[in-house]
Amino acid sequence: MMKSIYVGNIPFRATEDEVREMFDPFGDVHEVKFVMDRETGRFRGFGFVRMDDAAALEAIEALDGKQLGGRALRINEARERSPRPQRQQSY
Repeated sequence: MMKSIYVGNIPFRATEDEVREMFDPFGDVHEVKFVMDRETGRFRGFGFVRMDDAAALEAIEALDGKQLGGRALRINEARERSPRPQRQQSY
């Protein structure tokens, strides 16, 4: 089974490769995805890492609070996103 890990408080200058390197020692990293702002296309300072269950739990335990670029990362198991309310279209 695969787990999605939320990684928050990522420095804006960080790269997906840097985040991948942090998680690599704990097991295979299947995906690293930074979340970008829809309007500006700029990185929003958080992302997600996908790993196998056991590796993910170990990585969360070891890396939560670790520093990257002078910032303490917030790392936990990602929760399902609640549905967004539909926007009213104006004509």
